Amino acid sequence: MHGAAKALEQCLERSGADLTNDRIIQLGDVADGYADVYACVEILLRAKHLIALKGNHDDWFLDFINTDFHPHYWNHGGPGTLESYLEKADKPGRWRATESGYKTALVSSDIPHAHRQFFMRQRHYYVDERNRCYVHGGFKPGVPLELQRPQDFYWDRTLWENAQPVPEFHEVYLGHTPTINWETDQPMNAYNLWNLDTGAGHSGRLTIMDADTKEYWQSDALPDLYAKGYR
Repeated sequence: MHGAAKALEQCLERSGADLTNDRIIQLGDVADGYADVYACVEILLRAKHLIALKGNHDDWFLDFINTDFHPHYWNHGGPGTLESYLEKADKPGRWRATESGYKTALVSSDIPHAHRQFFMRQRHYYVDERNRCYVHGGFKPGVPLELQRPQDFYWDRTLWENAQPVPEFHEVYLGHTPTINWETDQPMNAYNLWNLDTGAGHSGRLTIMDADTKEYWQSDALPDLYAKGYR
């Protein structure tokens, strides 16, 4: 998603998603990239049955929320998050590039309470009643999820890159590793794995899929929606 609220709105509209009644499972990385992170969170907070998973960019932002320090100095798309929250804090444009990253006037107390809670409550993974697993990055097959390192759930790429059947789950849905690496902006399927990262953090599209039918809907290409991104 990476701060692309316009893409999120298109996906919800085109799919006919019902934020009151539908279960919406968001696969992580709401933060960083495009400058509508605040708006993305506001939209997701309207979903009454939201399952929000943690992405690696969300984890960095949570570090900032908890400590007032960003572990990567707002590199890797951080200015999109800065622009979004600085505007809402009545501090527009108060960030600048440095040798190591970016310096900003944003402080954790500028983040609204509901948004702080949103990032604090994101899950590492979710397994539904049909034994379908949803995760941002991946995990080690054959090892109980509760015994795995939390960071692997939002950093691992090997589950997809070394795709093999994952017998402990009916299906696995993940993101993190863009399908545009394989020159497509469509979802990819290998065995019982589904990769729904169709490049929304870069030049691809945002995708929403009905996990029951595998029908999916997409936003326009991100460069057609935003003149500028930060990844």
